[in-house]
Amino acid sequence: MTVYVNEYDGPGEPVLLLHGIGGSADSFTGQFAALSARHRVLAWDAPGYARSAAPQEAPGMTGYAATAAAVLRERDAVPAHVVGVSWGGVIATRLALEHPEVVRSLVLVDSTRGSGRTAEQATAMRRRADELAEVGPDAFARARAPRLLSAEAPPELAERVATAMARSIRLPGYAYAAASMAETDHNDVLGRVSVPTLVIAGDRDVVTGVTESEAIAAAVPGARFAVIEGAGHLSNVECPEEFNRLVLEFLS
Repeated sequence: MTVYVNEYDGPGEPVLLLHGIGGSADSFTGQFAALSARHRVLAWDAPGYARSAAPQEAPGMTGYAATAAAVLRERDAVPAHVVGVSWGGVIATRLALEHPEVVRSLVLVDSTRGSGRTAEQATAMRRRADELAEVGPDAFARARAPRLLSAEAPPELAERVATAMARSIRLPGYAYAAASMAETDHNDVLGRVSVPTLVIAGDRDVVTGVTESEAIAAAVPGARFAVIEGAGHLSNVECPEEFNRLVLEFLS
């Protein structure tokens, strides 16, 4: 299985960027220049997304974490700081739990403990794949994109997010991702995360919400917590300057 990785050869320690369930490596366009000024930056298209080949079967959260670990080892980028947005943050958490030797630190952005925490959340997550199959990527993306940003976000930003999502998602990759979220509940294992961790939340995130990020920060030993004012779920996209400042400050 071929995994696409966008790489920038900066001068410092490697940073791996893991996008959300509707994204791709291009979700971090607002981070590449700032982060690569100080770090070697790698951003993947998750298996089955955008330019990456689809897995032959559902990887599960453990499989995505193993693939991320392999990406880092193959590129001699171990250990890396790992930045995960939403679903990417859940993969990053599993990576730190199951492959701690490849992780130097974690940044978990507008993330979650997993959609397997309740039967209702798991069912809703799995239904997303049925919706994508029914309406197609364009309509699916245009329906979901506005909720990923704050109500005050300019229409052109919502349009850009929708266009990028439509280009990134397809079946079966999206269904496999949704299934991995539906089967995951990290609530009882977050206390085993042993690397320095920063948790970031947009204060206007209506997808996972500040409360969920607060719960993650409270459960991870020694975790720092930061809120980006005026940002929705995709805080790195909506407020890139403040996001980059927080991340670089943490990594330093």
